[in-house]
Amino acid sequence: MIRYSLRCDSDHTFDAWFGSSADYDRASDAGENACPICGSRQVEKSIMAPAIGGARQPDAARAETMTLATADPRATKLREALKELRRKVTENADYVGDRFAEEARRIHYAEVEPRGIYGEATRDEAKALAEEGVGFQPLPPLPDDAN
Repeated sequence: MIRYSLRCDSDHTFDAWFGSSADYDRASDAGENACPICGSRQVEKSIMAPAIGGARQPDAARAETMTLATADPRATKLREALKELRRKVTENADYVGDRFAEEARRIHYAEVEPRGIYGEATRDEAKALAEEGVGFQPLPPLPDDAN
């Protein structure tokens, strides 16, 4: 296992563990690394101090200790707020899957009754919707979705 100190494009820093440097590279190339604070997937390695190996503890002593950390309470509140937002959207809107852009246009141009919808769209579809004046709001990814 290898631990990297990471930083997102919003300047949040956090640590993450990977099986190897190749695992980090694979996850990074696939956009799987997400900031646990804001959910951004624009993440890169941060400057970090190297781990210096010391004398190995005997197995019995090593079994009695573990490294612990607590979550930042602000990050926990943000994650809970994002989960609540997602829950409200999924409970009160229709899921239209990858037909989101098509369905949003139909609602915008009054071809169907207005209703809340959610689904997926490509970056190009979202750009085209914005250029047409179709109102929509991206749902932020949940940090837990990437883990």
